[in-house]
Amino acid sequence: MTQIRLVARLEECEALWRSAIPQEVITDLWETRACFQRHFQRPPLFVVAEDDRGLAGLLPLSWIEESGCYGYFPGETWHGQTWLEQNRILARDAGVLDAMLQAIPGKYHLRYLNPPAVIPEAQRVVDEIGYIFPAPKYNYDFENYLKEFSHRSAKRLRRDLEEIESQGAEYTYDVFEDYEHVVRLNISRFGKESYFADDRFTRGFRDLRDLLAQNGWLRFTTVRLAGQIAAVDMGCVYKNFYTLLAGGTHNDFPGVAKLINILHMRRACRERFEQADFLCGDFCWKTLFHLTPRPLCLIANIRLADPHHPDACPSGSATSAQ
Repeated sequence: MTQIRLVARLEECEALWRSAIPQEVITDLWETRACFQRHFQRPPLFVVAEDDRGLAGLLPLSWIEESGCYGYFPGETWHGQTWLEQNRILARDAGVLDAMLQAIPGKYHLRYLNPPAVIPEAQRVVDEIGYIFPAPKYNYDFENYLKEFSHRSAKRLRRDLEEIESQGAEYTYDVFEDYEHVVRLNISRFGKESYFADDRFTRGFRDLRDLLAQNGWLRFTTVRLAGQIAAVDMGCVYKNFYTLLAGGTHNDFPGVAKLINILHMRRACRERFEQADFLCGDFCWKTLFHLTPRPLCLIANIRLADPHHPDACPSGSATSAQ
């Protein structure tokens, strides 16, 4: 018989997470989650299912007071909704999942979930679509990727890139001091819509930067045009998966986002990454650039307002390509 218990002590939650969550992507790491927990200080609540075979399920939650509901741990939010992607719910079967959900003492809104295997595909509710560039698909050759475009589209893309680069483009990689330009450009472009407008997020993200740097996972890409910093993206490489985490572009250089996104794809080919993950949010360019969609799911018993501003893409790579 399955027993359900609720765990609220952070130390015990950490032990459960470390013992149960597979460490496949950067957001699977407790250390990544702890960067934001330190600054958002959400009360944790882990729902644990156990039976005579041991752990049968784990549902890591945090109470998000301003939204009046539980979100996925650690409850780092923008406009009341969590930001970290590829969240996991562990459940041995559908019955265990249902029992854990019923044990949640209040409303819940769990987004950006890797689709739980126990939910039939036809019954999954898609939250948003993530987009990846799968470099092995093109044999790590960017020219092979361009073959997915029509001759006319590929020609136009090359012409657009040449026009941007004609402004005296200079590229630098992994200059970690450029982090402050990510924050500055992102806030300059998106104002209160930027994640960095929330000091808790800014401090948590700075801790994440330090964590990535200490482990050799941190990556930066910087584009200068006409001698000015026009775009900066911060990403990481964990287990050969390249993830673009945040970026900023200068308003005076339309089209620079297109250029820096292409640089990421070229880097994925050059360094033979399994994929470049551009995170959720379409904003038109990701489908136009033939990126591979990856749906993430939602499980909720409350509806929250859509946080997305029509002109904003405050996270992920340098944002919408113009």
